[in-house]
Amino acid sequence: MQLTLPYAVLADTVLALHVALVAFVVGGLVLIIAGNLRGWRWVNGRVFRIAHLLAIGIVAAQALLGATCPLTTLEMWLRAKGQLPTYSGAFIGHWLQALLYFDAPSWVFTLAYSSFGLCVALAWWRFPPAGDQ
Repeated sequence: MQLTLPYAVLADTVLALHVALVAFVVGGLVLIIAGNLRGWRWVNGRVFRIAHLLAIGIVAAQALLGATCPLTTLEMWLRAKGQLPTYSGAFIGHWLQALLYFDAPSWVFTLAYSSFGLCVALAWWRFPPAGDQ
C-alpha cells in the first residue's frame, strides 16, 4: 500500500495538470473574445495568444492523427504502476476525471477538437495578437 501512494499522488497531479490545460484552452478562447469586446488589451499579448494557439493546435492534431494524449497515457501508466484503478481512486481524482473524460466515439472528440481549433483560428484572425493590428 505504501508504494501506491506516490503513484496515486503523481497520477492525480498529472490529472490536475490535464484539467488545467483544458481550462486554459477553453477559458482562453472565452477570455480572448470577451476581453476584446470589453477592451482588455492583455488578452492580445503575443505570448498568451501563441501559447493558446499551440495548445489547441496540438490537441486537434493528436485527435486528427488518432493519437492518445500523452498526459492521459502518463496518468494511466502511473495508476497502473501503483496498482490503482484507472478511473477511480481519490476524491479529487475521481471528480477531475468525471469532469475531463467522457464516454463517446472518438470521432466526436476529433470533431469537437477540430471545431474548437477552428474557432481559435477565427479569433486569431478577428482579434489579432498585439503587434499584428
